[in-house]
Amino acid sequence: MESPSRSAVVGAAPIRAPKVADLVAATLRRQIVRGELVEGAILPNENELMEQFSVSRPTLREAFRVLESEGLIRVMRGSNGGARVQRPEPAVGARFTALLLQMRGATLEDVQQARMVLEPAAVRMLAERPTKKIVTTLRAAVAAEEAAADRPMQNALASVRFHDTIMELAGNVTLGVLSGMLHEIVESMYTSAADAGNPTDRRTRLLRGIETHRKVVDFIEAGDAEGAEKHWRNYLAASGRYLYSVIPAKSIVDLLQ
Repeated sequence: MESPSRSAVVGAAPIRAPKVADLVAATLRRQIVRGELVEGAILPNENELMEQFSVSRPTLREAFRVLESEGLIRVMRGSNGGARVQRPEPAVGARFTALLLQMRGATLEDVQQARMVLEPAAVRMLAERPTKKIVTTLRAAVAAEEAAADRPMQNALASVRFHDTIMELAGNVTLGVLSGMLHEIVESMYTSAADAGNPTDRRTRLLRGIETHRKVVDFIEAGDAEGAEKHWRNYLAASGRYLYSVIPAKSIVDLLQ
């Protein structure tokens, strides 16, 4: 009697078993994320971890390299060395994001469109629950822009900081992280445009930007969510058109090279 035939699964790809080093890294990563291994803590020495995971020294060190590349640990060499737990800096994700966008051929217009989705939403959230702390913090950020009114490059950096502050104060972790991942690109856009035009036009544009920022804080303080969101979306659209017109680079790879 013939045994029943077995049908192949169409389109099935071979399943790759994870490397042992990846499994060790995943276990340690999970402990760090859950707070079982706190920031600043030094991991047990290599001999203890090798025994705990039943792995060789090269495998353990490969796992360390994975975690170090993710910014979750810092490996210190020498007699007093070891692996110390740390919180990943936003810059780690920002660098990877910038690289990925460059490889995908993303344009500055792509980035500006993403900002027009993220930032007006954050502004609305702030206006829906304005607090004294939020308003005070934003007004301080505007004051920093005003203090740099005669220094275009410093003003550009202060302007980017104002945008970052909006995203941080919104209280939505995901929005904040996404915005932070675009920080390097946005900062490069603003600083590239800082010296465009003659001094008179630059100052007029700069003061207009400060006034626009001050006005959105007024909307937020008044609790006018619709007005704040509309005002900010219109501002981003106008500033985007200006940036496209004065920045020679049109793609992220050209901007950041």
